[in-house]
Amino acid sequence: MQYVKLGRTGLEVSKLAIGAMTYGEPHRGHPVWSLDEEAARPLIRHAVEVGINFFDTANMYSQGSSEEILGRALRDFADRDDVVIATKLRHPMRSGPNGKGLSRKAIFAEVDHSLTRLGVDYIDLYQIHRNDHSTPLEETLEALHDLVKSGKVRYLGASSMPAWEFSKALHMQRAHGWARFVSMQDHYNLIAREEEREMIPLCLDEGVGTIVWSPLARGRLARPFDDAKATARAESDGFADVLYSETTSNSDRATIDAVGVLADRQSVSRAQIALSWLHHQPVVTAPIVGASRIEQIDDAVASLDIELTGDDIARLQAHYTPRHDFQGVSDDAEMQAIMDRLPQFATAR
Repeated sequence: MQYVKLGRTGLEVSKLAIGAMTYGEPHRGHPVWSLDEEAARPLIRHAVEVGINFFDTANMYSQGSSEEILGRALRDFADRDDVVIATKLRHPMRSGPNGKGLSRKAIFAEVDHSLTRLGVDYIDLYQIHRNDHSTPLEETLEALHDLVKSGKVRYLGASSMPAWEFSKALHMQRAHGWARFVSMQDHYNLIAREEEREMIPLCLDEGVGTIVWSPLARGRLARPFDDAKATARAESDGFADVLYSETTSNSDRATIDAVGVLADRQSVSRAQIALSWLHHQPVVTAPIVGASRIEQIDDAVASLDIELTGDDIARLQAHYTPRHDFQGVSDDAEMQAIMDRLPQFATAR
């Protein structure tokens, strides 16, 4: 395994992260594809055994059972000091007032709930899942700073938002001497490269490491274009239909075909090529791999050893067409309308 510093911090993380959204009691979130504890534990154990020390989850995943499963497995299979546990907050965890968002009250309540579910004394990387426009930014940032000073959290991270909002937050943290966001968890892969416009240059300039979600475009980059709905998860994944609309299907097909050609030429899997492309991007600290099979973890590890030439990268990137920038949605009503269409968010409420 290869390790790298997270942004400009001294924290060493594996160049792959395991995404624990895949793990959770099916009746509490994703009945079609989430893995229960018995099925998830061998995967988490294997990840630890191959040297992965970076694990990402969120309080809302399967209504908290993802944190519970991950926490118990890591207690059994790893030394706490050796692993980096990341989790997130913002989305609804219960109905009624203060059941969601980034108010000081919500932040202080949710960190304690996550610590209990994970069974740990501190969280290595605590991330805001999205921005909360109903709460003053100063309130959110000061509360997060206080968590770091209290020892409950070691580092702070953010997730998908417009670059101008992230820049504003970083500036405010610097101006007040508050603990800063050291990472950005963003949506970035060969068929979703909108972050290259503003967010990635900002992160490079500020020394913020990126942790990539959906590095394989919900599996689209791991199989031929016409097999996009070939798995149970893909068939039931309404979020993917939001992220990857038909408007760029021709360019998506051409890019996916280029991944296949290069994979055949090197006698490796498509997933290895798509992940290797991310490893060649200087801003990327670690793609988040949502593995549901042992071989998917091994595939991801193998991608670290694949070398791509400049010509290879040019061919992979040649057909890209800009698409709707979902993470740039800044209107709460529009964001809520999107979430209301998706079972995983509706269930959380």
